[in-house]
Amino acid sequence: MNLNSPLARRLASSGAIDIQKLHSHKLDNPATLPEVLCQLSGLTPQQLQAKACHIFNVSQFDISQIDSEFITNTEFLNEKLIRKHKTLPISVKGKTLYVATADPTNFSAFEDFEFNTGMQVEPIVVRYDQLDSVIDGLFDSASSLGLTEDDMDELEGVDSGDGNKKDLATDVNSKEDDAPIIVYINKILMDAIKRGASDLHFEPYEKRYRIRFRVDGVLHEIASPPINLESRIAARIKVMSHMDLAEKRKPQDGRIKLKINAKKSIDFRVSTLPTLWGEKIVMRILDSSSAMLGIDVLGYEPEQKQLYLDALAQPQGMILVTGPTGSGKTVSLYTGLNILNTTERNISTAEDPVEINLEGINQVQISAKSDMTFANALRAFLRQDPDIVMVGEIRDLETAEISIKAAQTGHLVLSTLHTNSAPETLTRLMNMGVPSYNIASSVSLIIAQRLARRLCKHCKEPEQLPQEELIKQGFTQEQLNDLTVYKPVGCDDCTEGYKGRVGIYEVMPITPKIAEIIMRGGNSLEIAEVAAQEGVNNLRKSGLKKVAQGVTSLVEVNRVTNV
Repeated sequence: MNLNSPLARRLASSGAIDIQKLHSHKLDNPATLPEVLCQLSGLTPQQLQAKACHIFNVSQFDISQIDSEFITNTEFLNEKLIRKHKTLPISVKGKTLYVATADPTNFSAFEDFEFNTGMQVEPIVVRYDQLDSVIDGLFDSASSLGLTEDDMDELEGVDSGDGNKKDLATDVNSKEDDAPIIVYINKILMDAIKRGASDLHFEPYEKRYRIRFRVDGVLHEIASPPINLESRIAARIKVMSHMDLAEKRKPQDGRIKLKINAKKSIDFRVSTLPTLWGEKIVMRILDSSSAMLGIDVLGYEPEQKQLYLDALAQPQGMILVTGPTGSGKTVSLYTGLNILNTTERNISTAEDPVEINLEGINQVQISAKSDMTFANALRAFLRQDPDIVMVGEIRDLETAEISIKAAQTGHLVLSTLHTNSAPETLTRLMNMGVPSYNIASSVSLIIAQRLARRLCKHCKEPEQLPQEELIKQGFTQEQLNDLTVYKPVGCDDCTEGYKGRVGIYEVMPITPKIAEIIMRGGNSLEIAEVAAQEGVNNLRKSGLKKVAQGVTSLVEVNRVTNV
């Protein structure tokens, strides 16, 4: 295409462009034709759009109002073709593909789209500046990560974690019609990484299909592709995860290693669940960099951090991290393991599943099929001359007894339990059947934790609350003298006024007084009372400290501490 195109000639003949300027101007990049025509004619993009529609009798459209997810769902996205011609498919009706373009005479673009899609192309005229913005936004997940075209090509090699690679372009029965699904799933994965999501949910229902991201612990709906794509989306993800395509009646688990470029890759843990209307798929993003953050950025108060470091420095004993699913227990344990990971120590872990690979640590995947249970793995560890043992979770009495035995015989043991607070962890062990004297002599530190969303530094604002309400929430009269409570607002740099998360911790060492209560079979209320007298802040008090520091909001602390 050049400046001798029908659009340029008609504008010149109508007097909108000086013919001499038109012939003397050299167009180096064909994709910038509408922009050059505006420069030469003095027309605005909106005026150029109106004139093109009038001259060639074609429809116009305000593309800035269109939902980008609707564009994604057309299934005819070819980034190279779109960027080459600055022409974007936006809708399909029967055998007609409607494409947005700033030049209704860009016949070479229409021919390319007709050849690649097998459909008849109908142009719709839009403003060139808005079209450029929509195209950039549609494919910005790659550019935001600094990806080149070569890097995007590398995305077509996916590793399932066992070293076997699949060619994305030929997967799912190698049908050409499935290529748009490959592009779409790749874009979803890249968008999730870009937004800092921890989980992706693909959910089929009777009349719609929903895709949600969990960002900073809260789920947000980000797309709703056509329900008839459910089986193809599920098949694509199952191929990438090396699952059984034919098995749709049983849950399956798999892994994906997505290569971003030669130096960076992201792991996904994938789980399928048969539901009434199809297979629900949940993908957990396993970013190894989260395990390398260091203890200083996790949100521990100085005294809490020191208690954790002191416990890690002990040659034996048990450190327990407790909290619900998604409260950051794994990151806390991996942070401790990184501190301990030296050439002088033999460290072994039993995990279900192994989420993040750590060099220098012997990690074992728990598998019911091969009878590799936590208890059996622990027995094997104790024959392997260990210094430090990490058990992913203490679920039963057998695992608890072996872990305590290891802690009593010169090993440092780290593990997790699902309890609501540090004192309740001790009574949970007693209820499992562990003798109280074994608990008192082996457990050295318990950390209960939650993750609260951080307030965005750019848009948070002070919130005026009555003193009576603040005292009711748990603040003391002394704290009110110099207290500013902030609330979320929301801006372009955050999600609903929050960006990132911070840990809220209850760090309770097993002191002689607490050990005495355990020995006589005391309950969690007694333990909590003595811990408070000894200066241990419970989760509520630790959360209020974060509010006073301006790190998070009172509403968020109430959410994560169940108040």
